[in-house]
Amino acid sequence: METPQLGTRFREALAYAATVHNGQRKKGTSIPYVSHLLAVCAIVLEHGGDEEEAVAALLHDTLEDHPELVTREDLRQRFGERVVRIIEGCTDTPPNYHGGAKPPWHERKRQSVEHIRQQGSEFARVALADKLHNARAILADYRRIGDELWLRFNAGKEDQLWYYRELVGAFREAQAPIRMVEEFNDVVSELERLAGAA
Repeated sequence: METPQLGTRFREALAYAATVHNGQRKKGTSIPYVSHLLAVCAIVLEHGGDEEEAVAALLHDTLEDHPELVTREDLRQRFGERVVRIIEGCTDTPPNYHGGAKPPWHERKRQSVEHIRQQGSEFARVALADKLHNARAILADYRRIGDELWLRFNAGKEDQLWYYRELVGAFREAQAPIRMVEEFNDVVSELERLAGAA
């Protein structure tokens, strides 16, 4: 499998993402958020993604995290319609979200899971790469600090584990790349085992 050529749009997306997420950190850490975006991009490329998917990977949290800076129309003009549709598949806030309080956590996550089930494989690779990297990070931190980890999140251990298990099923139904789904399932299963939920 050939790695796609990453050209001007990719470089523009990287600079744009670094600007939009400047100063943002991964929850509960001092790690710059852009490291997550690069990791998601690497997973996408490792599993056969193209340049548009790599661009979307870099930008996948822009609408959700910074609606005061980024609009769908701006993204569409800069990076194209397909990139915007992939980003929307990774976003758990409603299309009319412009900042402030988000809808309740359970409502957002249920809708996100259902959206993944319905969208099918065309846009699933980037969303799955995001969740896979998040799950890997959660597992690594759980091994280090245990249940203290759950204090970082807006929902506790049971809810987080429910969400990740639901995502595994949703990505299977969406026919996301099977190697990615299996790795995601393995990480979630290990987290469930360690956290005492399995």
